[in-house]
Amino acid sequence: MTLSASAAQRSGLTPRRLIALIGLACLALIAGAWFFEIVVGLRPCKLCLEQRLPHYAAMGLAAAGLVLARSPRLQWLVLLGLAGLMLWSTGLGVYHGGVEWGWFAGPNDCGGAAAPAAVGVQDFMKQLQTTRVVSCTEAAWRFLGLSLAGWNVLASLCLLMLALLGLKGTTRG
Repeated sequence: MTLSASAAQRSGLTPRRLIALIGLACLALIAGAWFFEIVVGLRPCKLCLEQRLPHYAAMGLAAAGLVLARSPRLQWLVLLGLAGLMLWSTGLGVYHGGVEWGWFAGPNDCGGAAAPAAVGVQDFMKQLQTTRVVSCTEAAWRFLGLSLAGWNVLASLCLLMLALLGLKGTTRG
């Protein structure tokens, strides 16, 4: 056990606790995204939906890791997978934030979630008049100057650092 591993374990941050913390944090981020979508009424764009994928995967990996990863080697592999997922999430958030700020070109098909299917021609015409297309280039909401994509970057970076801390303090075998 290295000095950093014993310091991390003295602080209560065992590999299993880090795995659980990262999984719960991803659950909280997804719950927040669903809250903004369902309660606040912010419709997600294509990139918003893609940013959720690493968090869904991290929740599943963390749950499986908590149940199955009993050895230090398996815990190390779970933390490595979580680090990779949080790196992916950070990259998606940076890209989406860059699209919102005009630094990068967004995807051509970025138009938001699909509307419910129209029953008839009148319903279809009404949908055409009332449907708001969600663009990836416009931040639907900002807090302290950051959009939800920017906040995802910060949260994912923090979770990446936690996973890396766990990797540094956990032996591979």
